[in-house]
Amino acid sequence: MKAIGKHLLVTALLAGSLAGMGPSQVEAASSVRIMLDGYPLAFSGEPMIVNGTTLVPFRSISEALGITVTWNQTSKTITAVKGMGAEAIHVQLTLNSKTAKVNNASVPLAVAPRSVGGNTLIPLSFFSQQFGAQVGWDQASKTVSIASPQERLYTLGFYAFASFSEVGAVPSLDAVAFGWSRIDENGKFTQTGDLFRLPQAAGEVTADSLVNDAASARTLPYLMVYSSDVKGELTRIVEDPDLRQQAITDMVNAAREKAFQGIMLDFEGLGLTTEKTATRQAFNNFVKELSKQTRTAGLKLSLALHPLNSSYQGYDYKTLGALTDEIVIMAYDYLPGDNSGRPQPVDKVDEAIRLALEETSASKLILGLNLDSEDENTIKTLTGLAKRYDLKGIALWRLGIIKSDEWTRLKQSVEFKK
Repeated sequence: MKAIGKHLLVTALLAGSLAGMGPSQVEAASSVRIMLDGYPLAFSGEPMIVNGTTLVPFRSISEALGITVTWNQTSKTITAVKGMGAEAIHVQLTLNSKTAKVNNASVPLAVAPRSVGGNTLIPLSFFSQQFGAQVGWDQASKTVSIASPQERLYTLGFYAFASFSEVGAVPSLDAVAFGWSRIDENGKFTQTGDLFRLPQAAGEVTADSLVNDAASARTLPYLMVYSSDVKGELTRIVEDPDLRQQAITDMVNAAREKAFQGIMLDFEGLGLTTEKTATRQAFNNFVKELSKQTRTAGLKLSLALHPLNSSYQGYDYKTLGALTDEIVIMAYDYLPGDNSGRPQPVDKVDEAIRLALEETSASKLILGLNLDSEDENTIKTLTGLAKRYDLKGIALWRLGIIKSDEWTRLKQSVEFKK
């Protein structure tokens, strides 16, 4: 939309909000809830309602929508910027002024921004509309709902042995982890077996062609190495220096031989029955040695890890985050029994993200979405959390099981690589 069109739309929206306003009326809005992408948004101060317009703490909304905010004490102005370059949207508001500026065009406000208890409150509807968010109001529950706008996020897809039905999605992803190898029960790296094996050629389609096609589409191909600790095999390999070194050498050689551009470890189950401090140190040592060799070989290094609020306490996010390029938070399987078709508790996912952020930079964290559990509605909330916390991106487990309506929801929320 052209700039003039944007300004006309804004003016029209505001004119509608001004209609029917009577004398100034102020009431507390402590009972008002704000739901961002279907999940509650915490506020730094109390909302209030003035002449029927909901005012909310400015910084709370802006940070959740990834908007840069600056405050000028001298002029009492707040500047918010979303995006960069010619597509950027600039909004400037002044305390106690009913005129705002949107990309340097003056726009009337129904209610002037005000400072209450050290928090700047602004009209929610005005603020949200300027940055592409959709806003709804439910009078019965006194709930404001905000749907965050589509946003460019780094997106990684997991490609399992049975993912070929969705190979066409690979070029739209930033990275893809090919799950074609594992550490076996003897603590040895292998690309054969019943699962996590290198696929055989099917006509012109080969493992090599899939990896090369991904790279040609500027989608970084990872060799994913899976292991579990069901029989203690994973603990054994991270603790045994000889097994550890041999596995690392074999992984790096396999990645280089097949022209992968990185290695992703999906090492699951550490720290359930073992002493967590010793297990964390052993895994840290494993990743430290692997990190040295991947850097020498010019390979990226990624980890898929259990969340910090899981039963598996063998993962030191702080150290691992410093050693690797990215960490996928596998924030799922919280429910007892089979989690298939059972959306995960969002409060647990939220907690997993916050705990990870205490240890590792958001720029390295990727939120894992298990599409075997989630649906088109919960996808919106989970991708919204990734945007709310300004994470690096999302990871999709897995290609081959994502339904068409789930792809539609993902594309509404996330701008994929072109």
